[in-house]
Amino acid sequence: MKKYADLLKTRGVAAIISAQLTARLPSGMLSLAYLLHIEHIFDSYGLAGLVLAATSLGQALAGPLTSRWMGYWAMRPVISLTIAVSLIAMAGMAFGDFPLGGYIAIGFVGGLATPPIQPAVRTIYPTMVNSKQLTPLFSLDASAQEIIWIAGPVATTFIATQISTTWAIMVAGMFLIGGGAWFLSCREVGTVTIPPSRSKMGVVLKKPAVLLATVVGFLLIGAAAAVEVAVVSVFGEQGAQAGYVLAIWAFGSIIGGLALGGLPIGPWALATRMAVVFIGIALAGLILDFWWISFALLIAGAGIAPALAVMFAIVSSSVKFSETAEAYGWMGSGQLVGAALGSAIAGFAIDGFGSLGGFLAAACFALLGAIVASVFVKAHPDLRGKDPSPIPDTAPIVTIISEP
Repeated sequence: MKKYADLLKTRGVAAIISAQLTARLPSGMLSLAYLLHIEHIFDSYGLAGLVLAATSLGQALAGPLTSRWMGYWAMRPVISLTIAVSLIAMAGMAFGDFPLGGYIAIGFVGGLATPPIQPAVRTIYPTMVNSKQLTPLFSLDASAQEIIWIAGPVATTFIATQISTTWAIMVAGMFLIGGGAWFLSCREVGTVTIPPSRSKMGVVLKKPAVLLATVVGFLLIGAAAAVEVAVVSVFGEQGAQAGYVLAIWAFGSIIGGLALGGLPIGPWALATRMAVVFIGIALAGLILDFWWISFALLIAGAGIAPALAVMFAIVSSSVKFSETAEAYGWMGSGQLVGAALGSAIAGFAIDGFGSLGGFLAAACFALLGAIVASVFVKAHPDLRGKDPSPIPDTAPIVTIISEP
């Protein structure tokens, strides 16, 4: 743990991790808050799902676009603008009185305006620490973000059920205002400049490591979303046990991320971590009992944060500094699409085969992720003993001096 203590003593690291987690906490709150709010208005989970789908579509489209904008207009202007539009969308969702189409439009616009804080902070990290500390920092970040998925849903559920769904959305907005202002005040956000990318949008996906991380990330988060639906189906929407199981799962991810954060990243690192996720999820579906599912998902969770950390590292080491934000934006979009598809497929599987169907769907996502990582292992950089920092945008210029 000494390496993490040393990291947190590095100037600015503790502050920027805390600020970005606070600003991104609404990510773990808004989906559930919107679902409960729209269901309350229209008395239909199906219609609420349409609003969530529009929001997710907007987020997926925005990921690489707003990330790329930061190379042209700098981080603070882009993040400030998107925070402002996001807050307007939240206010419209919370206080508006519209037909369904209006809420769908607001959700889509709000999704498009998702602040690109995650790509920004992961672009900043390589400038804050030395090369030996970068992989542990990615692991610490991947572990810490589990707080978003533990505290966010718990807080939203409590506020929505004990006060109102409107207040649940408003509280998410307060975290965005406070966390966003804190993040924007960090020195590094103003001093780190992303050079404008010289390539067209999407060209970065031609980098094998970026495409690998995007596809496997899509499958990993698809598996995670399917597990969440399966767990809720086992214990019921009102059952506190579902929350406990998901918290244990997230705790396993935190422990796994911290424990494996200092290990060298070889070419099979992503495949082995995805295999751990698959094994845990597959075991969870064998016995639909609280303690067994908790134990199995503790195993599965131990592979999630480490897998994400590996993805961050291989992307960082494979792209130019000017391409990092867009690359992480594509990763984020892939994960959002994976979450939407994983939830949907698990829902249909549960309708057809019961709760076991949800775990089977999740296991298939995870297994496919492990297979993709194994088959395309040549796309995975071997970072053992190597610097995972981005490639500099500058290069030596060869000059020819003619003899007089």
